[in-house]
Amino acid sequence: MAAEPESTTESATTESTEDDGEHTLFDDTDVERFRDSWQGIQTAFVDDPRRAVKEADELVAVVIQNLASTFADHKKELESAWSQGEPATEDLRIALRRYRSFFNQLLRA
Repeated sequence: MAAEPESTTESATTESTEDDGEHTLFDDTDVERFRDSWQGIQTAFVDDPRRAVKEADELVAVVIQNLASTFADHKKELESAWSQGEPATEDLRIALRRYRSFFNQLLRA
């Protein structure tokens, strides 16, 4: 009996789990701070629902601003990895993998 060829799914999975220089969208400290703020807002809803909703709106705006800032920083970093001079194919491959990783993080957010 002949050996079955290696599955392309297995190869793709292995490649996608390799280190892509992945960065998180938020620092752990920021995540904890945002979650603590959200918990406080939920708790305050009982006493002042209008204020709680206003604070929830403000918190979501802060998180979005933070995400936009993080995105801009990551984009600059990624662009600098491939836009200077004539990069080698390997450098471009690494840049593409990092873009893929960042893209996937954005879709999970």
